Amino acid sequence: MSSKRQTVIIIPARLGSTRLARKMLLDETGKPLLQHTYEAARRARLASRVMVATDSEEIFAAVQKFGGEVQMTLPTHQSGTDRIAEVAAKLPDCELVINVQGDEPDMAPEVIDQVVAQLHEQPDVPVATAACPIRQEALIHDPSCVKVVMDRRGRALYFSRSPIPFPRHWDASWLQTEPARYFQHLGIYAYRRNFLLGFAELPSSVAEQTESLEQLRVLQAGFPIAVACVGAHSKGIDTAEDYAAFVARQRIIGPQAD
Repeated sequence: MSSKRQTVIIIPARLGSTRLARKMLLDETGKPLLQHTYEAARRARLASRVMVATDSEEIFAAVQKFGGEVQMTLPTHQSGTDRIAEVAAKLPDCELVINVQGDEPDMAPEVIDQVVAQLHEQPDVPVATAACPIRQEALIHDPSCVKVVMDRRGRALYFSRSPIPFPRHWDASWLQTEPARYFQHLGIYAYRRNFLLGFAELPSSVAEQTESLEQLRVLQAGFPIAVACVGAHSKGIDTAEDYAAFVARQRIIGPQAD
């Protein structure tokens, strides 16, 4: 069986959102926001199957309406990771599981492929993710922008909402250096299925609780996370302003072939 057939993208999607109500089903472009994410994910070369995992009957119906594959999950999950794990448990032939957030319609298929490639190239790594250079000083100090520091192999040393590495004597030229000095973590993950199914059994770590960053549980348990460094950053849809900007871009770009 080829690696492509063993890799499944699962998009966790819930209806509730504190900052933008019912954002997964917003459809000013003529399509639900979730459909844009689904169609972008289908363009990834290293995955042959894309699914939505949801506990919402409305989202379930919307995905079926646009012809997507969808699975209902329990309503008690605390995170998207738990939700995709429930679906992955029903896919015994799957080797790799990719978690793409439903509010990331601009997540480039090439980025998905780069994250998957990390697990193909590093068989001892159970988790991979992505990061891109930070070129704006404000982002370094923005707690909603999660930063990551990597070792020489491109594996994560730490993730933080604080500036890391801490700029003891700030130099604005650092924003333009190559290689980049600061990296923003992007919210996409690739898991080996067996690791994903056991993830919830890992004890919650002090760093995870302090930073409110689930990936720190993996690091503090002693497992490596490979980081694909990509050039572009796709901003998720968190606010009405984000969505309005996305709608405007879609009007300029026009429909893309799936």
